[in-house]
Amino acid sequence: MTSHPLIARAGRMLARLAPIVPIVPISLALSLIVVAAPAAAQKRSLVISTYGLNGELLKKHVYDPFKARCSCDLVIETGNVAERFAKLEARRANPSVDLIQMPDFTALDASNKGLLAPIDASRVKNLDQIYDFARDPLRNREAVAYTVYSVGLVVRTDKPTASITSWRDLWRPDLKGHLLLANITGNQGLATLYMADRAWGGLATDMSTGMGKLAEIKGNAVTFYTQTAQMTALFAQDEAWVAPVGRFAWLNLKKTGKPLGWVVPKEGQLGMMNVLAIPKGAKNPELAHQLIDFWLSKDVQTALANDLVDSPINRNVKPTPEAAEALTFGPAQINSLVFMKPEMVVRERAGWVTQWNRMIATK
Repeated sequence: MTSHPLIARAGRMLARLAPIVPIVPISLALSLIVVAAPAAAQKRSLVISTYGLNGELLKKHVYDPFKARCSCDLVIETGNVAERFAKLEARRANPSVDLIQMPDFTALDASNKGLLAPIDASRVKNLDQIYDFARDPLRNREAVAYTVYSVGLVVRTDKPTASITSWRDLWRPDLKGHLLLANITGNQGLATLYMADRAWGGLATDMSTGMGKLAEIKGNAVTFYTQTAQMTALFAQDEAWVAPVGRFAWLNLKKTGKPLGWVVPKEGQLGMMNVLAIPKGAKNPELAHQLIDFWLSKDVQTALANDLVDSPINRNVKPTPEAAEALTFGPAQINSLVFMKPEMVVRERAGWVTQWNRMIATK
């Protein structure tokens, strides 16, 4: 009968050592070999698919501290949402990432295609510290929000726009030539359409009311901006007096030196959430849950808020007064938020874009 390969290997090792060390039992030699094996094992790696913004600050406040805590490696894959979604779908049979960041309605699209796994709430201890609306934004336990931002109105306070209090004020004729609107290709344009529909009594389904109202004033707009930098430049050049703006852009707008104010319209501001989700078939779901929990913690959310990386979703965070001024933070901001149903956006957005191109994008 042949011996087990591991026993044979141990015997050969002992034979070589015999002239210089005392003989030890085979069982002890085997235990030494078995104990040594895990030390040589490869360190676990967690792959994160993310936007690529604020990479150094995320490394400082999230990635490096988590690596020290989990004794694991992190691999960061960056790209825009469309690219990363396409990769997730293409690799559905063998996912290459363990955790992915995306807008809530994009995450629902991924969920509908069977690309996401449920999040085990019992493994995310900080879940009870975040706002209620952020805990299950897809309503199927497959994502959790890690930040929220508002889309409100920025106005010149030294112009007639200083008296704006409503989304409906954008239809005032005295704003012609100084009204800046956002294209529907970006989230600010989608927010404008939704809030216009809401302000003018629409049903928030086909957006026909909002679409028709925006078509009425398309000739009043300086342009329909597609990039935040473009919007900031138009305010800096005195061309824009009012625009729908994502709160994340407020700090750069203030740096233009123009007299600007942030308006929370009486109909509310649209709330936009970015979420964390675990792809179905991810290789390290345990580490992914640990990172989600870490990301939602008060300490991490506070650090990210104070460095203006993201507005906090943890309701126990108290950023510095200077940071709070630039964030979606505090009762006035949070209580004003109105959210679109992600399932409606997934179902209807392509039709809205078609309508927009026919009614608004054309002169």
